[in-house]
Amino acid sequence: MPRPTAVEAFTGAPRAGELFRFPAQARTLRLIAESGGDAFYRGELSEKMVAASQAQGGAMTTSDLASHQADWVDPVSQGYRGLRVHEIPPNGQGIAALMALGMLEHFDIASLVPDSVDTVHLQLEAMKLAFADMYAHVSDPKSMRVSSADMLDPDYLKQRAKRIDPKRAQVFGHGAPPKSGTVYLAAADANGRMVSYIQSNYMGFGSGVVVPNTGIAMQNRGACFVLAAGHPNQVGPGKRPFHTIIPAFATKGDQALMSFGVMGADMQPQGHIQMMIRLADYHQNPQAAADGPRWKILPGNKVIVEHAMPGSTVVGLAQRGHDIRQVERWNMEFGSAQLIYKLDAGGYVAASEPRRDGQAVGF
Repeated sequence: MPRPTAVEAFTGAPRAGELFRFPAQARTLRLIAESGGDAFYRGELSEKMVAASQAQGGAMTTSDLASHQADWVDPVSQGYRGLRVHEIPPNGQGIAALMALGMLEHFDIASLVPDSVDTVHLQLEAMKLAFADMYAHVSDPKSMRVSSADMLDPDYLKQRAKRIDPKRAQVFGHGAPPKSGTVYLAAADANGRMVSYIQSNYMGFGSGVVVPNTGIAMQNRGACFVLAAGHPNQVGPGKRPFHTIIPAFATKGDQALMSFGVMGADMQPQGHIQMMIRLADYHQNPQAAADGPRWKILPGNKVIVEHAMPGSTVVGLAQRGHDIRQVERWNMEFGSAQLIYKLDAGGYVAASEPRRDGQAVGF
């Protein structure tokens, strides 16, 4: 049986000025709204989703949907240069950004020239160390062998920071902490309340399957499980996979300071630390932070940098052992940032990504 695809449900991108109608999805949204969300997990919609899954050999059942529970969680956080950065805890990857910042606290980043080889090299090495731990340890919290507190332990991050050679790129293994297709929206109101929100079906349209007569596009987050026996993130029943989507938040003292995010799979924590370093160490405004040239680490010592990265930095990184490639234009590899920053004098500064669709709006 051919699978019901997004191509069939969405018959092409609307032309400018064209009115796009999707009655089946409108009815779905109305059912969800009128039931306070319950219609998605029980009844007609859930039965249609399960039927679409099982018709393609999937294992989803109506009890899977009916037993779903959303968790209200406390964020994990890390101090950095007098500010505090907050992330969603595992099973998300936000903890990697916090770990990298915790390591970089042990270096005088502000004394280094922005976008120079010295500052970019330190950021790359800290991010690689954090990723090595993240991929080894982060999974559904119920199956993790170490806690978030273990991974953010100050002494542990200090020891990890000592692994960084300021003059040489390395491939890092994970440490042993002491045991103890994305859309992003930032919003703020006149009363100082701020929201950091992100949503993704993974890989564009997720699975590519759209449940017939509903407009519901099935996500594909199960792709983030691993098959290695004994790994904390090994695929299993009733288990949540390692997750990439991470809204971020920064505070100063006990006050909200910034709602921000950087869409783009494993670019997200890398983008978070680049935004924080530009804001906290180099005192750039949010739009300058979003506009600045970015780097992205790939497996091993591979690194890609944007076309605007200074040539001396690219050459210097190669000399330190990074397998580096400069991309000649902006592209989706480097993520998409949106930021709202609260000013001490009152009001906000909003910034939106120049690399893809986005907008800063005040009203």
